[in-house]
Amino acid sequence: MPASGEDNLIARYFRPLAKDPGSLGLFDDAAVMAGTADDLVVTTDAIIEGTHFLATDPPDTIARKALRVNLSDLAAKGSVPAGFLLTLALRAADDAWLQAFAGALGEDARMFGCPLLGGDTVSTPGPIMISVTAFGRVGKGKMVRRFGAQPGDRVTVTGTIGDAVLGLDVLRGGRAAAVLKRDRHATDLLVARYRVPQPRLALADAVRDCATAAMDVSDGLAGDLAKLCAVSRVSAVVDLANVPLSDAARRVLGAGATSIDALIAGGDDYEILCAMPDKSWPRFAQAGANAGVPVTCIGVVAAGEGPLVFRDAAGHPVTLARTSYSHF
Repeated sequence: MPASGEDNLIARYFRPLAKDPGSLGLFDDAAVMAGTADDLVVTTDAIIEGTHFLATDPPDTIARKALRVNLSDLAAKGSVPAGFLLTLALRAADDAWLQAFAGALGEDARMFGCPLLGGDTVSTPGPIMISVTAFGRVGKGKMVRRFGAQPGDRVTVTGTIGDAVLGLDVLRGGRAAAVLKRDRHATDLLVARYRVPQPRLALADAVRDCATAAMDVSDGLAGDLAKLCAVSRVSAVVDLANVPLSDAARRVLGAGATSIDALIAGGDDYEILCAMPDKSWPRFAQAGANAGVPVTCIGVVAAGEGPLVFRDAAGHPVTLARTSYSHF
């Protein structure tokens, strides 16, 4: 019996990526992961055309984003990547698109030590959808949860905040594009931050050893911190002047083409947000320096379950117009 179009697609583009023995060469209906003494961490995120990426985005960047947003979750849990499953819904089997997509996916799988184990491919009349389920390993009982932040803990974040939402604005020809129109380096940096997140796996060990609670920043710093605090039954005080911004973001903000609300609520940052005791901060800061990843203390965890308090440079409370990206 001749192979189906789906079988041919898998054989041509994805079987060459499935080098891990547990993938069984993508010839079976399931994969096998070798058991260890570690806990298995599982996370899944989907990205959808028109919502998480643009129809005009290059297929290689779409592939990298699909995997990396999941690796970001693993990093925030203090875990090491172990493998992933891929579900791909396409309008058509375009050879050029698939070749670029699979090539980039394979490069990232090798670079991050996260092999393809299996998945599914389907056709859809709607927007392209890529869903990844990623697996990580962490020592028994060592996964860092959202729950656990304690009053007095430092609120810390990696990298810079707000670049991705500005990158999307640049691609759409918005106000950020107008401010930076003569600076190709700055616009390229912002677009890259939107299209290709940088999962902070180099800090996974430090997160595991230092943080009382952690999560990745996907829906906006303000909203995600509120989620972390809510499940920990605490609040927090955040100094907006300490929120780390790139030079490009500062220029757009200084020109009045965006607001601090938009930067900390826009989402797609994929940085790690942590709570940690004072005694752990020097170790975490050193780990960031060793990895070449900036880490910043932006506030403190407060007792009680009230709303977060945001303060300006003078210490005055600020009311934000919005705090989070939401799909619904």
